[in-house]
Amino acid sequence: MSDARTYDAVVVGAGVFGAWTAYNLARQGSRVFLADAFGAANSRASSAGESRIIRMSYGGDEIYTRWSMRSLDLWRQFCEETGARLFHRTGVLWLTRDTDPMALATLATFAKVGVPHRKLSHDEISRRFPMIASQDSECAIYEPESGALMARRAVQTVVDEFQKYGGTYQIAEVEAPGGRGRASAVTTWSGESLRADAYIFACGPWLPKIFPALLGQRIFPSRQEIYFFGVPPGDRSYSLGNFPTWLDVGSLMYGIPDIEGRGFKVASDAHGPAVDPNTLERVAGETLPLVRDYVRRRFPGLRDAPVIESRVCQYENTSNGDFLIDRHPDFENVWLVGGGSGHGFKHGPALGEYVARLVLEGGKTDPRFSLASKQTVQKRSVY
Repeated sequence: MSDARTYDAVVVGAGVFGAWTAYNLARQGSRVFLADAFGAANSRASSAGESRIIRMSYGGDEIYTRWSMRSLDLWRQFCEETGARLFHRTGVLWLTRDTDPMALATLATFAKVGVPHRKLSHDEISRRFPMIASQDSECAIYEPESGALMARRAVQTVVDEFQKYGGTYQIAEVEAPGGRGRASAVTTWSGESLRADAYIFACGPWLPKIFPALLGQRIFPSRQEIYFFGVPPGDRSYSLGNFPTWLDVGSLMYGIPDIEGRGFKVASDAHGPAVDPNTLERVAGETLPLVRDYVRRRFPGLRDAPVIESRVCQYENTSNGDFLIDRHPDFENVWLVGGGSGHGFKHGPALGEYVARLVLEGGKTDPRFSLASKQTVQKRSVY
């Protein structure tokens, strides 16, 4: 162990959770080693891909609304500090119905915590966004300040800034610690030993592979497909500045307008089959008939639009959709951070603050983020 490199913290996983945790620790003066087996926002990562939604709508789940608000402030601040254009204020349109309990709870939460929003009737949706085929029974909640984040670029920029604060970043696979009590060091697969006061494993869908006995039946990676449809030539109706980011509660569909010419993004939020992130073949097509049929019905102007790009990623779902942020039960200085459950990306900055505070100041995690709250039977998340 005498040859081990020594740090204040070792963060394993350079996705949005790990990158923002490492960044926050480094900004506060900690010596931090950040490792990722395939590289920051690599094509296998849950934090990869072009874009993610940042919205405040979480029904009555005030903690996530507040975290989204805090994260949006931090994303904007980060963009100002770095000069990187990582956030687009597209507005977010939540298509729903007056009687939907989550919509009613969302409106109550927005009023309580002060989220800018408007409720739109069917007629208002049709007037403001005539490209959307809205039903008479539908309404919408519109968040004008919310929008889209450029995912892959954002994570890589956070890692770059982390290194400017003195952090060490390396592409390396790190093994789980052995024994019990207090972990003294971890080892990379190349045999390098890393000693630290704290170890944070933020490995997304790889967490159950690194800790199979503990997390193998608590985090459930699922296959998710995303499609980008080509907009008509010369038509800016579906592009940034004219079309909002949107979510359709009844159909479990969501999407982002055409940004940087990549196409009109559409995907299903329904959980796909269980997958192994290492061996998952990332060729889309299984959900294309469902998605194409939806596009034809909801966006008639795109009924003949070709798919110009597609990708396969994964969610790492917990039993209830809540994040996992807790100490490993066998190690006092090992933290487990993950379970983004398809809605985690937007929360990266606030989560990074939260984890850094726990690591530096101690204390207990919120009970809903605890390991004890994660059942071994997967349920459908409401997020």
